[in-house]
Amino acid sequence: MKVVFDTNIFISAFVIPGGKAEEAYLSALRGSFDLYSSVAILTETAQKLREKFGWQVDKIERLLKTISKVATIIKTLPHLHLLTDEPDNRILECAVAAKADFIVTGDKHLLFLKDFQNIKIVRLSDFLESLDK
Repeated sequence: MKVVFDTNIFISAFVIPGGKAEEAYLSALRGSFDLYSSVAILTETAQKLREKFGWQVDKIERLLKTISKVATIIKTLPHLHLLTDEPDNRILECAVAAKADFIVTGDKHLLFLKDFQNIKIVRLSDFLESLDK
């Protein structure tokens, strides 16, 4: 199973220890599914960790290296302009390029789509529930 995490899932996984997002990330680490990400997603993650949470550059770099050991990082070119929030389009592009089965997100604009090109767009809690089955 191929999965793409939205930026908000990565941030929650590393800012809220013991939470559901960390549980999902640890499941990827254990090999329960194949995690995919992109340079654009990781760039946005780094930017938000710096701006909203005050993380230092060296801490962010260590985190990105950690993620890149767990996830397959793909390079995508911006080409979708389906949603008004451009970072959301980068999530869709990554999922399409990865031929993902799921996008896991808390973003209401992405969740509104429900699926995109046969990729299911689900909340974190629903994804974790599907892993348990």
